[in-house]
Amino acid sequence: MKAKLEYIWLDGYKPEPNLRSKTKIIDLDEKNPVLTTEDVSDWSFDGSSTQQAEGNKSDCVLHPIRVVRDPQRPKSFLVMCEVLNPDGSPHETNTRHLISNDSEENWFGFEQEYIIMKNNKPLGFPKQGYPDPQGRYYCGVGGNVVEGRKIAEEHLDVCIMAGLDITGINAEVMLGQWEYQIFGKSAKKVSDDLWLSRFLLQRIAEIHEVSINFHPKPVEGDWNGSGMHCNFSNTEMREIGGKELMEGICDTFSFYHEDHINVYGAENEKRLTGLHETQHIEEFSYGVSDRGASMRIPSSVVENDWKGYLEDRRPSANADPYKITKRILETLTYIKVKEETI
Repeated sequence: MKAKLEYIWLDGYKPEPNLRSKTKIIDLDEKNPVLTTEDVSDWSFDGSSTQQAEGNKSDCVLHPIRVVRDPQRPKSFLVMCEVLNPDGSPHETNTRHLISNDSEENWFGFEQEYIIMKNNKPLGFPKQGYPDPQGRYYCGVGGNVVEGRKIAEEHLDVCIMAGLDITGINAEVMLGQWEYQIFGKSAKKVSDDLWLSRFLLQRIAEIHEVSINFHPKPVEGDWNGSGMHCNFSNTEMREIGGKELMEGICDTFSFYHEDHINVYGAENEKRLTGLHETQHIEEFSYGVSDRGASMRIPSSVVENDWKGYLEDRRPSANADPYKITKRILETLTYIKVKEETI
């Protein structure tokens, strides 16, 4: 039986990478039609066409790190890959391999916002001018307040069928803007799923002849930008908690604010203005149930004896989840080391 393998990777474009893919046909055992990374071989590609190599030494290697069923094509699989050099070392554009101190005790939940675009405008925007101001669009229902539901629902379905841990969707504050949530136990797992979910979303957009915009401020003016809030916790936060612990974590994140902002997405200053449910990019704040803060402490955490998770509201929609989770783990590790030395 023949099967299709869609190899997926991140290219070398800056400031943010793009998704790339190509298809390989293999013989699949009909008696055991399940594949793992151990069943899938490495594959080379032309790095000179993706800004990852020079033309006179162009080979780069795709190394499979996650295999899931392709819900849009029969007898097919999606193969998420890291990019390696020909000698097997990590390529300089491979941000996944930089994640260390990762384990299943680290839980992450991304809130990926995006805009569906048609003719260079958000879906539902008139040819001239603007639609009604923001207000009714968030979690709205009805043809006069929601655009793109068919695409968002189709994306939800294919993510579920692929086995990605997608936990929900909703229409967002701006017309044509949507959000979905991806959960994962471990930084690499959730980041792999996030990239795969973006790939599926982009491919669905091709079918519907629209495009997906992840820019942090796709429409200038009195309109919300697009973020990718990152909820995170570790075992201590979930099981021990305490006001002192949670606020101490926020204080430490404040100290490393600039380091986080540096990897939280290009042109994020256009979104983090202090308006539209954001804190200014040059400032850091936190508060209970405060969506205008850099870090939100959910009210459910306070009600649960200060046990649970925190929401980092600074990452932009176009950011690399590998960089985000890596930076969060580094700050949490610093806190742990500091506690052990006191």
